[in-house]
Amino acid sequence: MGENGAGKSTLIKTVSGAIAPDSGEIAVDGRVLGGLTPKQSEALGISVIYQEFNLAPNLSAAENIFLGRAPRRWGMVDRRAMEARAAELFSWLGVDIDPGEEVSRLTVGYQQIVEIAKAVSRRARLLIMDEPSAPLTSAETDRMLDMARTLRDRGCTIVYISHRLDEIFSLCDRVTVLRDGGKIATLPVGETDVPHLVSLMVGREMRETFPPRERRVADEVVLEARNLKGNGVKGVSFRARRGEILGFGGLVGSGRTETAQLLFGARRPDSGEIVLDGRPVDFGGAGDAVDAGVALVPEDRKREGLLLNSSVEENVSLAVLPRISRGPVVSRSRERALADGFIRSLRIKTPSASVPAGSLSGGNQQKVVLSKWLATEPRVIILDEPTRGVDVGAKYEIYKLIGSFVEEGRAVILISSEMEELIGLSDRILVMSEGRQAGILDRSEFSQERVMELASNVAAGAGTGAAGPPRQGRPEGEGGRLRWKARQQGRRAGASWRGWAGGWAFTWYSWR
Repeated sequence: MGENGAGKSTLIKTVSGAIAPDSGEIAVDGRVLGGLTPKQSEALGISVIYQEFNLAPNLSAAENIFLGRAPRRWGMVDRRAMEARAAELFSWLGVDIDPGEEVSRLTVGYQQIVEIAKAVSRRARLLIMDEPSAPLTSAETDRMLDMARTLRDRGCTIVYISHRLDEIFSLCDRVTVLRDGGKIATLPVGETDVPHLVSLMVGREMRETFPPRERRVADEVVLEARNLKGNGVKGVSFRARRGEILGFGGLVGSGRTETAQLLFGARRPDSGEIVLDGRPVDFGGAGDAVDAGVALVPEDRKREGLLLNSSVEENVSLAVLPRISRGPVVSRSRERALADGFIRSLRIKTPSASVPAGSLSGGNQQKVVLSKWLATEPRVIILDEPTRGVDVGAKYEIYKLIGSFVEEGRAVILISSEMEELIGLSDRILVMSEGRQAGILDRSEFSQERVMELASNVAAGAGTGAAGPPRQGRPEGEGGRLRWKARQQGRRAGASWRGWAGGWAFTWYSWR
């Protein structure tokens, strides 16, 4: 464990051979080595699952698992053998995933399982998992932890990196805390507790998870949605008031992010109305929303929040360039002053404001995204998973920032999959399920059970006639089901070339 920038990722990249150490030794089975190459590391049974998936989205699950080492027959890839081996791995892990399905069509949770299967296929003796639960739902996290326990019980050693303290106490035997690139302590899990670990990580005591704030919600409505539909959203209505944190709860895929995109002008609604300060607005794009005082911190910081190859200061100033420019020329001194101010206030760990944003740790990248939108001084800010991949110390600072934001009279829409965060910060919670609004809870009604009850209600088909969610791991839609069925028919045909040819012909026909 350790705060963002403590050295966790650098350490595991050294062990996996991605980075050569300047000094020191690595010992494997008592054999002392000065350093490793990726090939040597793999040969020694060391495998890493990085926080950002290392998958080829246009290839199948089986092709990803055996990429570069596929079984061959007569000099060609033996696809049937490859898919059969992948099916055995999935069966061993206790999941039902079609080996021939394209990875891009799998949920994030099942993509994570493909990564685990890839490591298992290499007969990993040491498996390093870097923030494996960051993109997962609670149900997917439970499944992933069960797999980790299964691997542990079958003799695999696991190094597990996480910011989620409950996972450490649920899974691990020992915990090592890093801070500022050095080891602070290694302790048996049974001999420590949450406050002790947090104090070791941040170097100070933290007695509160959420900073105290006065909950003074005004009657004045800043942002209103009236029966908003489109972009997969099937009807959402709410009012966000001045000084209020309106939480959005629900399962992954419930339509929370899609609603945020409609509110920010990133997608146009099919029907319904957005009202800002009592006046209907029709955002032609995100630029219109920014000009009107609405900001969105997106869920995926690398794809939608940052220019990874640009500097920290260029990213921070990106949304306010007219404000810091003299005519058509950007003032570098103003840009640097703006970035330096946020580096200090948000405690962004970076060598300087001029380094590429992509070189920072995940949590510090998130702080840069927050800085960019806070620089616009918005009246409404939509935060989509604002603390994903952020350590407990940085979370507290972000929570304080959110608190100060609403105390200044602004409105916050908070989308979070962390139930404790959602309940701890929100004044009200709007719960969504399958694109629909399932209910709005006042603070006196908050409980994890009530939120989950509403979140799963529509998905279960209660009162809606919905059939429930499709089976995970198989392709969705009629064409997808036909393709999956064709592959199954081909497999059942065994060694029969005619059976396989017929199966793939059926696949081609159903695709058409």
